[in-house]
Amino acid sequence: MLDFAVAMTRTPVDVSDELYTRVLSHFAEEQLIELTATIAQENFRARFNRPFKVEAMGFSEGAFCPMPER
Repeated sequence: MLDFAVAMTRTPVDVSDELYTRVLSHFAEEQLIELTATIAQENFRARFNRPFKVEAMGFSEGAFCPMPER
């Protein structure tokens, strides 16, 4: 999935048929559509914020999500 996200966010976008098929083998098409939309939205947000010098506000600085106990 990380390879897919990196390929999607390159300029120009470079998602090969082989990579798409590999990712699709792990997810249903509907899941892949949702993941792709989320990656695209985060890429948009990052590219939109950069020219305006939007910085992190520190809301999650030092925070982490603990794993649930089993």
